[in-house]
Amino acid sequence: MSRTEPHRTEHRLVVAAPADRLYALVAGVQRWPAVFAPNLHVHHLHRTPHQERFRIWALLNGTVRNWTSRRELDPRGLRVTFEQEVSSPPIASMGGEWSMRQLSGSRTELLLLHHFTAVDDDPSTIDWINRAVDANSKRELEALRDVAERGADLNDVVFSFEDSLRCAGRAADCYEFVHRADLWDHRLPHVSRVRLDEDDEGVQQLEMDTTTEDGGTHTTRSYRVCSAPSWIGYKQTVLPALLTGHSGLWTFSEDAGTTTMTARHTVAIKTDVISDVLGPGRSVADARTFLRSALGANSLTTLTRAAEFAESRSGKQASR
Repeated sequence: MSRTEPHRTEHRLVVAAPADRLYALVAGVQRWPAVFAPNLHVHHLHRTPHQERFRIWALLNGTVRNWTSRRELDPRGLRVTFEQEVSSPPIASMGGEWSMRQLSGSRTELLLLHHFTAVDDDPSTIDWINRAVDANSKRELEALRDVAERGADLNDVVFSFEDSLRCAGRAADCYEFVHRADLWDHRLPHVSRVRLDEDDEGVQQLEMDTTTEDGGTHTTRSYRVCSAPSWIGYKQTVLPALLTGHSGLWTFSEDAGTTTMTARHTVAIKTDVISDVLGPGRSVADARTFLRSALGANSLTTLTRAAEFAESRSGKQASR
């Protein structure tokens, strides 16, 4: 199959926020799964202040695809260029550019350009790619506007936290416990129902009912990207009312017979519902505290049970 001639797209949006705030959102690719609905997980391969390479998993027209990209970051010029090193068929190649132009009145024109080639000349292939690029570009621009216009400090609205636990078990066994989420309704006290589907590329779809501290139950749905035995990334697609985005990462590293497990969360707060969810007069700081406690408690429970599972297999026990 031969590549087609390059195709080009352009998407623009004016946002009521300063250009440097939008640049920070675009440059901070580690936040993307919590900010952009189509993005599921980002795994860095190389990173410097002005260059980076990463592998990214995302939904394109409802299907999970992944590719490897490199980016050039220009904070002074408010510009980020990107090029896919390894694309996912039917895309043969793709690149583009983000740029921000400061307007009057603290407004910014946000521009997103793409150029791509396809694996063949079939009009349906070109149409599929164009529809995917158009839909994702519009959703990404709107998501950037939504987050940037919330008013609060960006690092307060979109933030990360993590908890770690060491155990005397093997990393492979700790990984297995988290990977086998289909058994969580029997293994974790806060999970009452679970459904897990997995394809042959290490991508899972997880739906579960969890019990909250006040005795209520809520349903979450997530995509998970699994790389045995080192890490599992995830992105929630059905969210609690207080969030517009939630992604995370489980990591497992073994050294001299001891395994360190870490559960990392990145969340985007829906600031206009804080009072409705937490009560009148509650602030962004209150929402951060609430989320840190609720999400951290569940992941710590999972880490503790994973440690017990791994140690029971190894016949060892670490002090915690």
